[in-house]
Amino acid sequence: MSEISVLANTAVAIVAIVVLIVRFRVNPVISLVVGSLYLGLATGLGPDRTVRTITTGFGDIMAEVGLLIAFGVLMGSLLQEMGAIEQLVGHLLKLFGPRRLPHSMALTIGTLLQAIYLDVLLVICAPLARTASRRIGPLGSARMAAALAIGLESGIVLMVPGVGALALAALLHVPLGTMLLWGLVLVVPTILISVSVMTFLFRRGFWNSATDESATTDPAVPDTPAAADNTGEPARPATARALPTVALVGAVPGAGPPSAAGPDRPPVSRSTAGPAGGSEGAVVPAPGDGPGLLVRFAPLLAALLMIATGAVIDAVGVRNVVLSFIANPVVALLTGLVGTVLVGRFAVGREGVERAMMRGFKESGQILILTAVGGSLAAVVSASGLGGILRGYFTAGDVAPLLLIWAVSAVLHMAIGSVTISAITAAGILAPIAPGLGLDPVLVALAVGAGSLFAVQVTSNTFWLLQSLMGQTTRGTLKTCTVGVSVASVVALLLLLPLSLFL
Repeated sequence: MSEISVLANTAVAIVAIVVLIVRFRVNPVISLVVGSLYLGLATGLGPDRTVRTITTGFGDIMAEVGLLIAFGVLMGSLLQEMGAIEQLVGHLLKLFGPRRLPHSMALTIGTLLQAIYLDVLLVICAPLARTASRRIGPLGSARMAAALAIGLESGIVLMVPGVGALALAALLHVPLGTMLLWGLVLVVPTILISVSVMTFLFRRGFWNSATDESATTDPAVPDTPAAADNTGEPARPATARALPTVALVGAVPGAGPPSAAGPDRPPVSRSTAGPAGGSEGAVVPAPGDGPGLLVRFAPLLAALLMIATGAVIDAVGVRNVVLSFIANPVVALLTGLVGTVLVGRFAVGREGVERAMMRGFKESGQILILTAVGGSLAAVVSASGLGGILRGYFTAGDVAPLLLIWAVSAVLHMAIGSVTISAITAAGILAPIAPGLGLDPVLVALAVGAGSLFAVQVTSNTFWLLQSLMGQTTRGTLKTCTVGVSVASVVALLLLLPLSLFL
């Protein structure tokens, strides 16, 4: 088949995936499988080979990353049940004070708290941030909202164990320890610089409280407009002291205001999450109850340290069976999960742990399947011969490949509206050509993640949740969320360009 025909059919497959997700609100998993089927059949793989390629790609990625995602989600659910996030924010406020809270909170969310699903984390952190914003000053709401958006979205694709970062590492065959170390090197300055840039803009007149903040005064009352949910029924407007609700089934990006959910915006129900971080009637421990903050986070920190150790010993060429076993990501995250369960038994009891585990199992399903389907798309793209064709458009040995990779991911995000889906789709397209680009695979993964952050806007569920929970107008949220996360996207790219000279 000619190059033009392969390129044309690939373009049709990608457009079809985007249209199914955005226009017809078909679940992203189904959309990606349909697109993969079309691409395989249209490029001459034949029915049998197309199906075999899809299932093989699915299985390969699930084998590589399935347990890692599940373990990470379960740890996050347990931390949520223990009220660890509220305790952590309280310590940050005491340690850094209200004026430095935007930087410290964004950095903590973007690194340490990525085991917790994005919407759950936002629902828990936003009321705390909104309350703290009153102590920062007139620009407190703007600074805290931008910090939340930057930390949440940057961490999910750049920092292990964020689900997007795990998916990118699997699809692009990046060792998880390498992804963790270089992701940390990139995400920390990206967050700090981006929050500082937004603070500078706000202080230079970019924020107008009269037009950018809503009249809602109670941080527990989201200023949520009525909207259609994924079943087509109108969503119920927020009522006094009601917690935000996100649709549970069939969630897709682009579905509009807060009723829409996506793979990087998991289901949050009125009974499972709220500003207090409680779940299903559970009494969340007060900050001073039970184990201390360090004890609650110690298993997660130990797991990340074990994974990082693996990257270090690989880099220095050490070959030790025991160290390699301990540093294996599956062993590391399993150790972290077991440790978190033991701490949780002491903090919230057996019933609290069981409740958190059940919630974690429910939440991990869609992202596991979506990530594996991204592997199916990558396998079909590779089998179709597209990799060899696209390789000619990427010049190895200079900065052009990184710019193009970033642009592909950014365009997909603007079309689809979901950070995770756009990153997975871009990685699926680029995976076959990544080995021939002359770039370290971790650079490709980080460039894809950086591009997927560009232009988070009204098609994103995070946008509407942030608007309602932080008490801002749509205009204000365009400034804090859309501009803020786009700044982070560009900053990450600018940091990656010189980094590529050393990798």
